[in-house]
Amino acid sequence: MIHTLLAAWQAIVVFSTPSTNGNFQAMPHSLSDRIFLVLAPWLLVVLEALLVIAAVALTFLSQRAIKPGSKVPVFLSLDSAFSRFARRRTLAVVAVGVGTLVLRIALIPLWGVPQPMWHDEFSFLLAADTFAHGRLTNPTHPLWVHFESFHIIQHPTYMSMYPPAQGLMLAAGQLLGHPWIGQLLTTALMCAALCWMLQAWVPPVWALLGACLAMLQVGLLSYWMNSYFGTSLPALGGVLVLGALPRLHRYARLRDALLMGVGVAILANTRPFEGFVFSLPIAAAMLVWVMRPRRIPVATVLLRVVLPLILILGATGTAMGYYFWRVTGNAFVMPYQVNRETYAMAPYFVWQSPRPEPVYHHAEMKDFYINWELRDSLKNGTSLGFLRRLRHKFRMLWTFYIGPVFTLPFLAFPLLFRDRKMRFPLLLAAVMAVGVIIETWTLAHYLAPAIGLFYLLLVQCIRHLRLFQWRNRPIGHALARAIPLVCIAMVALRLAAVATGTQIEAEWQRGNLKRNAIVQELRNMPGEHLVIVHYGPRHSPHIDWIFNRADIDAAKVVWARDMGDLKNQELLLYFKDRQKWQVNADDSSPKLDPYPAGLAAN
Repeated sequence: MIHTLLAAWQAIVVFSTPSTNGNFQAMPHSLSDRIFLVLAPWLLVVLEALLVIAAVALTFLSQRAIKPGSKVPVFLSLDSAFSRFARRRTLAVVAVGVGTLVLRIALIPLWGVPQPMWHDEFSFLLAADTFAHGRLTNPTHPLWVHFESFHIIQHPTYMSMYPPAQGLMLAAGQLLGHPWIGQLLTTALMCAALCWMLQAWVPPVWALLGACLAMLQVGLLSYWMNSYFGTSLPALGGVLVLGALPRLHRYARLRDALLMGVGVAILANTRPFEGFVFSLPIAAAMLVWVMRPRRIPVATVLLRVVLPLILILGATGTAMGYYFWRVTGNAFVMPYQVNRETYAMAPYFVWQSPRPEPVYHHAEMKDFYINWELRDSLKNGTSLGFLRRLRHKFRMLWTFYIGPVFTLPFLAFPLLFRDRKMRFPLLLAAVMAVGVIIETWTLAHYLAPAIGLFYLLLVQCIRHLRLFQWRNRPIGHALARAIPLVCIAMVALRLAAVATGTQIEAEWQRGNLKRNAIVQELRNMPGEHLVIVHYGPRHSPHIDWIFNRADIDAAKVVWARDMGDLKNQELLLYFKDRQKWQVNADDSSPKLDPYPAGLAAN
């Protein structure tokens, strides 16, 4: 079936692929582009929906073979070894983490090592390079205006605008050989911690199941693993907090307090707003627990729980203030604030008004912040526009987190309101939903702090689905079994597509391959290089090439914006000993051209 689906899609791609002379083989260029752009983003969703429909249909068609009143073993408990293994809690946690690590490493020959593409990734990599060289920030370059780029501040220092935790994680990977190693290890650790978290809320076999589903959905082939975004690290922080909460209520152990404190510290230094929203109900629950009577003495709670949390959060706040002071010159001003005040007009929250237009030195930056960001944010200005944006957010979050395969168990979501143990998770989900609504933009990783909460609710929905009966026959057992099978089939489908060269996913998941090809070409050349980049009239503001290392002058390749022959002269004179190139990044096949000798010599 997989090969049939891939063959059908390959026919569509071939039908709309340009021939060697630049013309489409069977249809006008614009029409084929539209077909591909419409179908490609939804192809995986459609295939997944077909698999789910097939699984449900097979389940109901085979229900006649199930005698009324017969008992069907618990989902996945048919394999007694799985159940016994899940009960070995520590081993199960370790197995999930090691399994994620080993499987993704095994896929490197096929799936490759991800290449950066988006602004955010390059910004995080700048922070990683800075930290890997033992610095908290970098001095402003004397010709900084030529190197301005997105999500980076140039004054008062040169640094990423994002909180430091993701950069530190990537820096650890860089010191081990490649920044992605940090992302790989963090994602594996997040999946393992998710299993540990679920063990505090549901029986061990269900905790292991939930962790395996997370590994299949986000731990192997999603951009959470295969990019340099701050995704898995805030997810790890949220998982630690949510997993420590019930354990503290039961045992008031020091180690759980330390894990909760570390989780909050991670959230504060990855996704501060979403982490704050996520932590508010947790803090309220902890306060209620501390104040109410319990079997554990108050002195023990204060010593083992309250004091460690205060110390960790106090140390975290102090370290953050010091970092802000070194980067922005003010312990209470984040680099993020400096960047937004310097470049952005669009507000972060839906009730805020746009800022005054700042001075832009480059057309592509003005295009991004005004023609895209501001124009997009103004859609929230009307009730209809706000509702449309809300619909877009829901569709995007449904596509990434739920999709057709998890829609099936979430049909049992109303039943969760009967579960006393699910009351707090449902309240937490409601608070996070409010946080999503009031933000101007929402991407899937914005909700990374709540990934553990999502899989907790999912697993509980699957448990309810398992009890579903049709005409006194336990159909729910088979439906529940179909969920991990569909997830495995989707992973196999995507891998088969890569192996056969069939494009069923957007190209951005492979990174900016055009820029990377130029980078590899320059690395293989002797000497040092200066590349002046210009763009075509239809340049996308989301794809940019101007990102540099922490120490610009010491880098083998320096990337600069084309500011015209006159303004480029100071750049050419400053880097007079470098080989000088120019490139049009919007060409279909960008190539290096020597910078005109007469201009470079002046």
